[in-house]
Amino acid sequence: MSLDNKRSGLAALTLGAIGVVYGDIGTSPLYTLKEVFLPATGVELNTHNLIGATSVIVWALMFVVTLKYVILILRADNRGEGGALALTALAAHAVQQRPRLRNALLLLGLFGATLFYGDSVITPAISVMGAIEGLEVITPTLKPYVLPISAAILVGLFVVQRYGTAAVGKVFGPIIVIWFGVLGAIGVVHIAQQPQILAALNPLEAWAFFSQRGWHLFAAVGAIVLALTGAEALYADMGHFGVKPIRLAWTGLVFPALALNYLGQGALLMGDASAIENPFFRLFPAALVLPMVGLAALAAVIASQAVISGAYSMTKQAILLGFLPRLTMRHTSASESGQIYVPAVNWALLAGVLGAVFMFGSSSALAGAYGIAVTLTMLITTVLTFFVIRDGWRLPAPLAIGATIFFLAVDALLVAGCAIKFFDGGWFPLALGLMLFIMMSTWARGRQLLMDSLRNEGLELEPFIESLAHGGAHRAQRTAVYAVADPTLVPQALLHNLKHNQVLHETNVILNVQFHDHPSVDEAGRVELAQLAPGFWRVVVHYGFMEEPDVPAALALCEPKGLRVEPFETSYFLSRETVVPTPGGGMANWRERLFSALSRNSSGVARFFRLPDNAVVELGTRVQI
Repeated sequence: MSLDNKRSGLAALTLGAIGVVYGDIGTSPLYTLKEVFLPATGVELNTHNLIGATSVIVWALMFVVTLKYVILILRADNRGEGGALALTALAAHAVQQRPRLRNALLLLGLFGATLFYGDSVITPAISVMGAIEGLEVITPTLKPYVLPISAAILVGLFVVQRYGTAAVGKVFGPIIVIWFGVLGAIGVVHIAQQPQILAALNPLEAWAFFSQRGWHLFAAVGAIVLALTGAEALYADMGHFGVKPIRLAWTGLVFPALALNYLGQGALLMGDASAIENPFFRLFPAALVLPMVGLAALAAVIASQAVISGAYSMTKQAILLGFLPRLTMRHTSASESGQIYVPAVNWALLAGVLGAVFMFGSSSALAGAYGIAVTLTMLITTVLTFFVIRDGWRLPAPLAIGATIFFLAVDALLVAGCAIKFFDGGWFPLALGLMLFIMMSTWARGRQLLMDSLRNEGLELEPFIESLAHGGAHRAQRTAVYAVADPTLVPQALLHNLKHNQVLHETNVILNVQFHDHPSVDEAGRVELAQLAPGFWRVVVHYGFMEEPDVPAALALCEPKGLRVEPFETSYFLSRETVVPTPGGGMANWRERLFSALSRNSSGVARFFRLPDNAVVELGTRVQI
């Protein structure tokens, strides 16, 4: 590739990163500084506190986003992929020789992943409402329309998800570039009018602000943390854009624009304390407020799109890692495999978002719910990263421990600041996360019990095949593929086929699909096969947790290795287990019933593995757990 092509490719990826990765954190100026000076925080609106609070915001962006995420966390890539589950897989692999610690880290990472869904509910609600509330700056008479307009925009956003983001994604980057450009430019205008705000660039001002707060420190932190929401997206979207574009976008545009805008808001409030009602929109002349409401609404929709798409990707990862039942997934792009649409997740998110909008009623009320899920995720990320850098990368213990203690102290302060808002709405994303954690852990444990039950009652495959050599079962001149969870046992569908139909196929393929805790598998290692006896083959297909399983395509790779699976002469036999909860052992009865309900409503194996509809035969079996 030529140097010019490399540069143009890097520029395109950087533009995309600005549009998708930074939409969430880019809309934080809509409401952050206003929340710092609410009566509940105990922070008096004066020049000294404006310099201090702005300093804390700027240096929090420097330490938490730049130092922790951009410099450190982005190095923890799982074969190019990032996010809570990818980091969890890395940490679990690093301590695989310590099973108890590995299981604990898996549960911790799973809880962090479920908190992301809480963020996916709050972010669209607070971003869109914060933008539309700019109408109140134009005239207070528009206030009654803020709620219905916000709800209508959100409904429209989720309705169009089924069409995919490919077309919309092309304009994401330019719009957000304009957004950040405006943020920085208007900030410079107001800084020039009140240059003393530049004292906020001194970190000692941030320290002085904190040290003078006393016990009110936590209330102030709970508001300031709003400036950091969206930092996790840096890591979660690493696989889509790569490390370098994300770093370039942050250092070259996003961080300077955010810092200038917060400084500009502080400068505005120095000269006009009444602007605290909505300092962001008061930055602009009256004639520009309405266009800015429109631009802010676009930026808020883009920020929402980022977390919605992230929720789809997280769901796909969770399914392939065994934490969720199979759900219907639709691909919305022929060229980009990562662009998917998950109807069940989409409508569940819409219900949650609308519930949040009408329950809380304003961006200020939603700010009470915002932050606690994000900061807990940040804390979990720090813990998991320690095991990656110490046990995985083998960095010196003093360096690993020192860095971890520093970031844990920062994260703990942020969590404590948000925890005091628990009864003001902080319970909402935690409740969502806890419900999802119970569901995901129940599914994972239920699948383990189901596999144990099948193994205990199953027949060993190889002795069974040897016994068939002496039998006289009729041979059908076709290929039968039996999908199994354990390739060492006789498939239940094969037993049913022999028992009820008294027939055996000419070629029998015992198929096992395995998903691994790394994002992808090389094509050379996609399939492994062994001939067990004449007419019997065992095939194991491997996928990473970011890949889309396609069994017919994988079976076509077997031909050079001696097994030809003719598409029009092949039947796929599937065992569909009906789970029967039983008292005693296993899980609590209510969890077994939950697992049974999830199992009944999971999407079929045929669609999940892309099997041809007219070649699938399902045979049921009842299994007690």
